[in-house]
Amino acid sequence: MEKLSISQIVDKINAEETFHAVSTDYSFTLKIDNYVHYVCGAVHDGHQFRKELWDNCLHTEYERWYEEDPETKTMVNSHPIVIAGMDSRFEYDLNRSPETAIYNDAWGKKLWKTPILENQKQKSLLKHEAFYKVVHALISKIEDKFGVCIVFDMHSYNWKRWDREVPTWNLGTDNIDNKRFGNHIEIWRESLSQIKLPNGIKSTSKINDTFRGNGYFLKYITQNFSNTLVLATEIAKIYCDEYNYIIFPEVVAAVEHQLRDRIKKNSEIFYKNFSR
Repeated sequence: MEKLSISQIVDKINAEETFHAVSTDYSFTLKIDNYVHYVCGAVHDGHQFRKELWDNCLHTEYERWYEEDPETKTMVNSHPIVIAGMDSRFEYDLNRSPETAIYNDAWGKKLWKTPILENQKQKSLLKHEAFYKVVHALISKIEDKFGVCIVFDMHSYNWKRWDREVPTWNLGTDNIDNKRFGNHIEIWRESLSQIKLPNGIKSTSKINDTFRGNGYFLKYITQNFSNTLVLATEIAKIYCDEYNYIIFPEVVAAVEHQLRDRIKKNSEIFYKNFSR
């Protein structure tokens, strides 16, 4: 893996070079093993939290971890193109617009002891801006090369906070073209429902049952690229004990192993049906 500036990463994308990189500020990673028509993203995978913010933060490390999406990068890391955040959403949220990316409160609890300083805020927002410069270059290259692109936008959610039965997998589709892509979305939902999980865990899948796909990553790509479908794919945190801060590696491994084939197959169906 190389440490590269944003301009270096963009130049490599434009030149169709393959590479594994971390940004010079260590805010995100991007690997491109091959230029294919699909991308995997894990914008909430990160847990880093800038040290100058520690003393002013009212949320504990565990409380931050609880709301992040740990292991979502691991679940898709075998695929040729993977972009993932390294910083916690509590510093800045890549799945929110720049105007709302810095939290004042989070999940009903005030985040800062005193308001975050403007220079601290700008430092975080520059990382948000840099990430989306790379996203733009990446999707532009793929659409130019293949005519279409599909993005698997991986997230997780805390299923135990719901007071009803919720699905193992949820697809959020409110902000994508359901008339054009509805049949393909259903193919993905059905594929997820067939995943076999250890420890007697069921694999159910629904559309817009818990979340409706309102994230900025999806919206940014959808609004800027007319031939890219973003599948906001949420897995319930059945792969960890969300109350006791424990990851279940056998469940993560089972998900990763089965997504290897399912994501590739789904992307091939997408290309066959929607390429020019």
